Amino acid sequence: VQLQASGGGTVQAGGSLTLSCKASGVNFRLATMSWYRQAPGNQREMVATITSAGYTNYADSVKGRVTISRNNVRNTVALQMNNLNPEDTAVYYCNTPWRGNYWGQGTLVTVSS
Repeated sequence: VQLQASGGGTVQAGGSLTLSCKASGVNFRLATMSWYRQAPGNQREMVATITSAGYTNYADSVKGRVTISRNNVRNTVALQMNNLNPEDTAVYYCNTPWRGNYWGQGTLVTVSS
């Protein structure tokens, strides 16, 4: 299983960013996919999850600002983030528990005030 995350960068507070994760080696349409993040000095935390059926779950800190979606044709999962604030600065990781627990390499999001 390989998860390739992209889309990170630097954005000003109040801005938007979309992350994308391309999965391979997994039966994608059956896999739950998640985004996690880890800020310096903090533990890794779940940001958003989408099940194979399309059910979604979000961390309280991002509800209303973040949307997770999936494309079962392209085997990708996206994380649309709006109204970003400096507390969203972190390395964002793509994850799937499909037959194990797999992580992408992470993509850095920096939000400047």
